[in-house]
Amino acid sequence: MASITSNTPGKVTVRRVKLERSYERYLWLFMRLSGVAMLILAVGHMVIQHVLNSSTNLTLQFVAAQWNNWGWKAFDIALLWMAIPHGIRGLFNILSDYVHNGGARRVLAIVLGLFVVATVIWATIAIVLFDPAAIP
Repeated sequence: MASITSNTPGKVTVRRVKLERSYERYLWLFMRLSGVAMLILAVGHMVIQHVLNSSTNLTLQFVAAQWNNWGWKAFDIALLWMAIPHGIRGLFNILSDYVHNGGARRVLAIVLGLFVVATVIWATIAIVLFDPAAIP
């Protein structure tokens, strides 16, 4: 990345800025990208589920009919993969304002990270293995 500055008229100074690659930077980038992705996915979900369809139609049979199609499963899995880590990372950021001990913050990060991994894996398996034919 380059920064162009000029202290005197007619003279331009170019400085090279080296960006440090770190875990926190990638998490910051994930929050921004997942936020944009969720704008599309969550708004699409709300429009499809609550505007185009009546709320009285939101039954297990309605979900089974949707999940009979892999496109809907992929849509819901993508929303899941964006929403759970994004929300838990936001929770960690809030809790970090109140937890000042480095060790406690590390434990909090590990516990929340394990929760994210377990929840995403468990919910993805549930969506993938859901059998619409089993619904009466």
